[in-house]
Amino acid sequence: MSLPASPSASRSPVEQAAATRPAPEASGPIVADDAEPSTTPATAGQRRPRGSYWITTFGCQMNKADSERMGGILEAMGYTVAGDEHTADLVLYNTCTIRDNAEQKVYSYLGRQALRKRADPHLTLVVAGCVAQQEGEALLRRVPELDLVMGPQHANRLASLLERVESGQQVVATEEHHILEDITTARRDSRVCGWVNVIYGCNERCTYCVVPAVRGREQSRLPQAIRLEIEGLAAQGYREVTLLGQNIDAYGRDLPGITPAGRRAHTLTDLLAFVHDVEGIERIRFATSHPRYFTKRLIDACADLPKVCEHFHIPFQSGDDDLLRAMGRGYTVERYRRIIDRIRQRMPDAAISADVIVAFPGESDAQFQRTLALVEELGFDQVNTAAYSPRPNTPAADWSGQLPESVKVERLRELNALVEQIARQRSERYLGRTEEVLAEAVNPKEPSQLMGRTRTNRLTFFPAAKPDGGDHRIGDLVRVHIDAVRSFSLSGSAC
Repeated sequence: MSLPASPSASRSPVEQAAATRPAPEASGPIVADDAEPSTTPATAGQRRPRGSYWITTFGCQMNKADSERMGGILEAMGYTVAGDEHTADLVLYNTCTIRDNAEQKVYSYLGRQALRKRADPHLTLVVAGCVAQQEGEALLRRVPELDLVMGPQHANRLASLLERVESGQQVVATEEHHILEDITTARRDSRVCGWVNVIYGCNERCTYCVVPAVRGREQSRLPQAIRLEIEGLAAQGYREVTLLGQNIDAYGRDLPGITPAGRRAHTLTDLLAFVHDVEGIERIRFATSHPRYFTKRLIDACADLPKVCEHFHIPFQSGDDDLLRAMGRGYTVERYRRIIDRIRQRMPDAAISADVIVAFPGESDAQFQRTLALVEELGFDQVNTAAYSPRPNTPAADWSGQLPESVKVERLRELNALVEQIARQRSERYLGRTEEVLAEAVNPKEPSQLMGRTRTNRLTFFPAAKPDGGDHRIGDLVRVHIDAVRSFSLSGSAC
């Protein structure tokens, strides 16, 4: 997507964005990509009425989980859902800065709301998340209509920060902050699948990535607190949980304790075993992994724990060792290949997804071809692709060898074509099989159908009606005979 045009002399940047940006959709897909927003409404409030609100979420699963927590805080404060963001009394944008186009969309959305606020000063306008952390007070200079700018470490402080806004202050909260154990009740998008944060922040120093700067250092939650949250979800009828972290395989390394065998007392492997027997939870997933920390012990635990789904998201970013070294990734292509081989030895049907960056500074055509070769060799079920985007305060942004936009576009086009072709080939293995699908929602394009995911994370559509009468319900685990396959989804009939 092209960036907004430069503002004319007669318009401010905010006004220009407002004039060129179409209105957002009322709701987003079940899983949005890094550039697209998803919207989060809420249900009835629990304290004195404060008006209506709307949250628009950009970016990753961590942002979506943060938005659910902030939605719960707003409900507890007495806010109720608005019909859309253009009528809400409080509008909150939970932002992503991992790529430039995602960041520019935030400013485009802000343009409309800034114009609204000039006409209605009672509107409360909040920017949270990674753009807020990155820009801080500079965001207020660019959009002076903002009431609150808050980084992701401050999500669970939303109520106290808004109380300061209500007293007449314009608030910026981007200082380093220890994330206390969260006792808020999230307003969750799904009634079936729940996000559970297990580690915040990231200590890695990938040369292209702004995440450590905006999300802070790693902070692991205690295993007992994580299990308590999962037990609460199970009591509410949730069937699946996804454990979340920017670098989830690093879970526990900031927690004290060494076992008699001399290893860390708290690891992701241990956590999976610790929460595995929560009654009512049928499936466990985790994301996002880092190849540097993805161990044989973790793979074996995933194979041995029946509730852990056979789907692994492990970014590899490049198929060339020199580029991986320049990116600061800390592993080689061969190390990554051994991880995938071990997973498939233990779980032959496992689905593997990944992230890849093309056109990193200095990437030659031969290095790009090695990335294509690795994608083809390993046969990924899905790959999230992106052209390199220079980000503020990252080493690679200042390097020579920045590639022209035309090269980025062409390499991304070639990679995407290969990814779709291989994903289609991987989907073929499902044809004629019977898969267990967790019914998550009604198909918005066909209300007679339900949709959900296989254990290997393939989106699957099937009729809600049971063959012998009655209907399958959201939350059911349904045996589905796969009748049709596509690159990234399946269709079938319920058995």
